[in-house]
Amino acid sequence: EQAVAVAGGVIGGTLLFVLIGITAYLLWKKFCCLISYEKLTSPVKKTSTYAISQDQSTSDIQPKSTRSRSVPFIIPPTLHGRDWSNLTNEEYIQEHSDPYMIPQSGPRSSFHSLAGAYVVGTINPELYKFPEDKSETDFPEGNIGRLWFSIEYEQESEKLLVSLIKVRKLQPTADSCSPFVKIYLLPDERSYLQSKTKQKTLNPQFDENFVFQVSSRMLLQRTLKFLVYHVDQQKKHHLLGQVIFPLKNETLTDDNKLVIWRDLEKENLEPPSEYGDIQFSLSYNDYLGRLTVVVLRARGLKLPEESHAVSVYVKVSLMNHNKFIKSKKTAAVLGSPNPVYNETFSFKTDQTELDTASLSLSVLQSTKGEKKHLLGHLVVGPFMYTRGKELEHWNEMISKPKELVKRWHALC
Repeated sequence: EQAVAVAGGVIGGTLLFVLIGITAYLLWKKFCCLISYEKLTSPVKKTSTYAISQDQSTSDIQPKSTRSRSVPFIIPPTLHGRDWSNLTNEEYIQEHSDPYMIPQSGPRSSFHSLAGAYVVGTINPELYKFPEDKSETDFPEGNIGRLWFSIEYEQESEKLLVSLIKVRKLQPTADSCSPFVKIYLLPDERSYLQSKTKQKTLNPQFDENFVFQVSSRMLLQRTLKFLVYHVDQQKKHHLLGQVIFPLKNETLTDDNKLVIWRDLEKENLEPPSEYGDIQFSLSYNDYLGRLTVVVLRARGLKLPEESHAVSVYVKVSLMNHNKFIKSKKTAAVLGSPNPVYNETFSFKTDQTELDTASLSLSVLQSTKGEKKHLLGHLVVGPFMYTRGKELEHWNEMISKPKELVKRWHALC
């Protein structure tokens, strides 16, 4: 009996010890799981479709006041259930995408859950930069300077407002340069407005405003002319370059301020010929078979005494074997012996016709009685019709396809 009692006690004690051990093990395992859950701070790499749906249903019932102010990018419902792996902080990429996933059905509200949403990328600021302004860095070979100005027109007071902004990269003959600018409103060449002189600089900053009184009816027939001068130590003025800007092709209003830049051109210092001179550009596009003429301006025209009633225009005619093909003419400019046109004309001409074709330019005047009078004329073309500068201009145009070749020519 004593042996049975001892054996029963040993067996009971052993069972009790095993039960206590199992209970302690289960409690320890549960405690470890709780600790590991609390320390989990990194984002979950993989989320199941069920977890996302569960999070969505939870967030849909939250009050609106508890919603986050920072709204990340939301993965569409058709992409839920795909695997995403963490690349860097807040950036994810898709793994093993299924191209045949069936989209989820059901209504989609504007309060779609933010739970289960992923930040899939960041904005690249390089894609939203404005194009770089190269007007102060991109200067062509042989450039003698560049001028910036702005213009606007007040309709009620009939005032043309011109702002002289700056000039860059001047090329003076002397070592030092003290530039200033004269501004004309052509055809009036007797009066002008002048800027202040900037001392010893090749890149003067003016920021000066000028006002011209001109009616809206005459505005589009006027032309701005900027002359840039340099003052030497003996107080002599030397012309560095000029800018001619016709107003006829511009839309000038109170709320439309145009900021413009133009490269300086050298003024033709040679005296005009007996009947005046004309400047134009030629270009030929061999691919399109197109001959382009840009009538720029004329100077030294012989106008009658009552020049205010005279309008002057240029007629450009295409000839082939001395046979008339087509003609075009510029707009008329009133009362100026130095009219500015800046008008472009194109003619369809096959490359095989360049040895037999020619261009005839006639400067004509007309009065109120619609009488026409020829002020000057010239022909430019191949060896069959021309010699000298007119032939050289034509040949240079052919040797430089698609490039505008500009020259002055004397009228006959």
